[in-house]
Amino acid sequence: MATVRPLGELARGAMHSYYRIVAAPVASARFWGVSGAEIGLSISVFLASAVEAVEALTIVMAVGQARSWRSALAGVGAATLTLAVIVVAFGAALTSLPISDLRLVIGALLLLFGLQWLRKAILRAAGLKALHDERSAYQHELAAARAAGRPGADWDRYSFAVALKGVLLEGLEVAVIVVTFGANQHHTALAAGAAGLAVAVVVGAGIAVRAPLARVPENTMKFAVGVMLSSYGIFWSAEGAGLRWPGGDAMLLAIGPMILCASLLAVTSLRRPAVG
Repeated sequence: MATVRPLGELARGAMHSYYRIVAAPVASARFWGVSGAEIGLSISVFLASAVEAVEALTIVMAVGQARSWRSALAGVGAATLTLAVIVVAFGAALTSLPISDLRLVIGALLLLFGLQWLRKAILRAAGLKALHDERSAYQHELAAARAAGRPGADWDRYSFAVALKGVLLEGLEVAVIVVTFGANQHHTALAAGAAGLAVAVVVGAGIAVRAPLARVPENTMKFAVGVMLSSYGIFWSAEGAGLRWPGGDAMLLAIGPMILCASLLAVTSLRRPAVG
């Protein structure tokens, strides 16, 4: 059954995350001597990577616990190497484009991803889609792993394949986000570092608790990231099309709240009235 969160709680959480991601970085950009957009997009990459890493960690923990840690970790390594190759190759291809075309392509990609994240977050907040439950996901993966037969003595193809697929699928979208952010700001290393830090934090937390990270507020984070990706997507695609925003990066402080308000209105209009 889908769980409905109070709209006020969702709004406070999403607005707090938004201003922590955009408003504070833009306001403090002069003090730190760096671009507010660069700091904001780094935090956006961190949050997006953390959400996907939590879901990938659940899959890897389940197959590792049920079958073979060695094979599962080998699958993680193979997926990580594949994602690194994608980042390098895709990044090189993007940076070869003229700056206007680059921003148009990047803006379109970020808007596509942002609207996809927002759509799922809105449906979950409205109670039309069940909230992602890491405990249930872990139990499901655990049962599937145990039902797949006995693992091999030295090598387990099931653990390798499931871990590889899980990390690759969860990480592919993050890899594209890292490349698009990094290519536009010419700081792919900064975006990759933010993603790597998020993965390290999630893995460290998983090792510490030895259980799925079920208490992470994934939907609020996805809501905030969806707003941010959509905001940057609109901002950069318009710039790529030739528009010059008044105030420059500060326009993100206007675009983001408008998208957030529209999303919260969508939640309200879609929410089913309580029965009884």
